[in-house]
Amino acid sequence: MTVKAILTDIEGTTTSISFVVDVLFPYAREHMAEFVMHNASELAVREQLQAVAEEAGAKLTDEQAVEQLLQWIEEDRKVTPLKALQGMIWESGYLNGDFTGHVYADAVENMRKWKQQGIDLYVYSSGSVKAQKLIFGYSDAGDLTPLFSGYFDTRIGYKWEKASYRGIADKIGLPTVEILFLSDIKEELDAAKGAGMQTLWLVRDHQPEADSLHCRVCSFNEICF
Repeated sequence: MTVKAILTDIEGTTTSISFVVDVLFPYAREHMAEFVMHNASELAVREQLQAVAEEAGAKLTDEQAVEQLLQWIEEDRKVTPLKALQGMIWESGYLNGDFTGHVYADAVENMRKWKQQGIDLYVYSSGSVKAQKLIFGYSDAGDLTPLFSGYFDTRIGYKWEKASYRGIADKIGLPTVEILFLSDIKEELDAAKGAGMQTLWLVRDHQPEADSLHCRVCSFNEICF
């Protein structure tokens, strides 16, 4: 089938899971309380704190909101206000040079090739769009953001829901069948396939369960279409 656009996940697909788990998450957890207390009067931060309270279903003080956020981090919850605040904290880390965004060399090489071939590239991650732009904008390979035509996060919908992928296709302006989705998570691939997208399962560091619905590759170097 023709591929006119590629939609890629980040964690476990373009980027090492260990970078997210061992670098980004601990950094956000360590700096969350300080960041909220120092920036609570900023409109963007205040909006997310209000969203935390709405998600929790209770009126929260700033201190209680921080406690809720830290609990969500421990539970690895894909909650939009948490992801937004993490993105703000990570921005400080990137700007301060505390770390750079890990992106696999094979992903960099092939995304550059596909872009040169005229294939539009998009990102879909449970991390906020801001966080997505940071990881590629401050990557080990330099600023990769010019490669991408758009970014999607949980505001379009959750990644295990077919409707999310249909919504992305509508935003891109292509039928789902002309979009290839790359991910390391079976449930995400199932949802994308159910919406009509082509799929490839990245199995970089693990042996997945038996599955005949999605073709598997160990790196971007094995992707051909």
